[in-house]
Amino acid sequence: MGKSLYEKVWEAHAIRTLPSGQTQLFIDTHLIHEVTSPQAFGMLKDLGLKVRFPERTFATVDHIVPTHSLLEPFADPQADEMIRKLRENVREHGITFFDVSSGLQGIVHVIGPEQGITQPGMTIACGDSHTSTHGAFGAIAFGIGTTQVRDVLATQTLAMGKLKVRRINVDGRLRPGVYAKDVILHIIKVLGVNGGLGYAYEYGGSVFDNFSMEERMTVCNMSIEGGARCGYVNPDQTTFDYLKGRPYAPKGAEWEAAIERWKALASDPDAHYDDVVNIKAEDIAPTVTWGINPGQGCAITDRVPDPADYPESERSGLEEALKHMKLRPGQPIKGVKVNVAFLGSCTNGRISDFREVAKYLKGRKVAPGVRAIAVPGSQVVAKQCEEEGIAEIFREAGFEWRGAGCSMCLAMNPDKLVGDELCASSSNRNFKGRQGSATGRTVLMSPVMVAAAAVTGEISDAREVFGVGELVGA
Repeated sequence: MGKSLYEKVWEAHAIRTLPSGQTQLFIDTHLIHEVTSPQAFGMLKDLGLKVRFPERTFATVDHIVPTHSLLEPFADPQADEMIRKLRENVREHGITFFDVSSGLQGIVHVIGPEQGITQPGMTIACGDSHTSTHGAFGAIAFGIGTTQVRDVLATQTLAMGKLKVRRINVDGRLRPGVYAKDVILHIIKVLGVNGGLGYAYEYGGSVFDNFSMEERMTVCNMSIEGGARCGYVNPDQTTFDYLKGRPYAPKGAEWEAAIERWKALASDPDAHYDDVVNIKAEDIAPTVTWGINPGQGCAITDRVPDPADYPESERSGLEEALKHMKLRPGQPIKGVKVNVAFLGSCTNGRISDFREVAKYLKGRKVAPGVRAIAVPGSQVVAKQCEEEGIAEIFREAGFEWRGAGCSMCLAMNPDKLVGDELCASSSNRNFKGRQGSATGRTVLMSPVMVAAAAVTGEISDAREVFGVGELVGA
């Protein structure tokens, strides 16, 4: 019987079985940032240890870096101290650092692929849950905690338990106005936020075959929101074309050898899977969340659920979500007023996201009373947007055009919701308090749907607002 990519990569990186029954796994690439690394470096110092392979570690600043001004010292003394500590640590240990002055700084899950650091067959770890993004390249990539960041810094290995593998096929043709973000929100809605516990998700089928690398990244990014530890797509020509010529990608003869190696990593046709899920592309509509986790979503044409229609065991959770979101049972989700529109994050802050939105935003204006923020995922994306005239389209529409960073995705920086503001967001989590206010409300959606909400001032169907393709009669 053949093997999946997950099995092949796992076996190639397994060093030994530990007394605990876990596997000591070699980590090819370690990505670090300013939030989860200072404590890890402190523990390393207490133990009298050095970074084992500094050439395999890459650092950036993203979570707490302000997006409106990079003038230092930063207004938040804690943020200023964390970035200062990261600078000290990377200098002491000889780690490559994409600082704010480099022109390459950005969200860790944007710059890794952008620089060609992320490659097929790698094991990648980072102290951030959305490390699953890098699986788009056929890497096995997962988020880790601070003590594990210490472990990787000291040994370049981790103690891990092997996961089961679920193959998720999405076949058919997506309807106009349906994007990669809708695909992953639909998958999480179908399988649940805990449906992936104990699994790695392998995404396949004609939709993924035809997706760009950036679309694959959007889906893999949110694997963790469905409970999966990681998600990946088998490497193919689309992967190779994206990587070719990037700064850290192999060059010359090494490139040709890498291609042959990467092709062999793809799952065998007769690979064993612990579970297989098949989804029809035509069943996926533009999707938005109505609740307080990414699995509480619905088509833009749907109404929010009525707890009375559900088993008693599920009602309290639904009632809690509706109460927090200030929604009525059975209310249409379309038409709910928004206060903030946020376009950015490691899910949807790439150049393709801004290009797609700019096509529809040009010549339009943000609705009165809506605060709209556009935040490029990296300084490279920001530069591309300026050169292509995209940034100016956003500014003319009334968006605040910011510097690179995580921004309002998680509000560990000055970009926060105020009070019970409702945000139409291209980010990945809608938990209570996620965007900086305990009573703030987040509705997840695709970037084009964020733009539609921004210009109408309410949750809207982008197909109606912008004439994106045909309408779905659901």
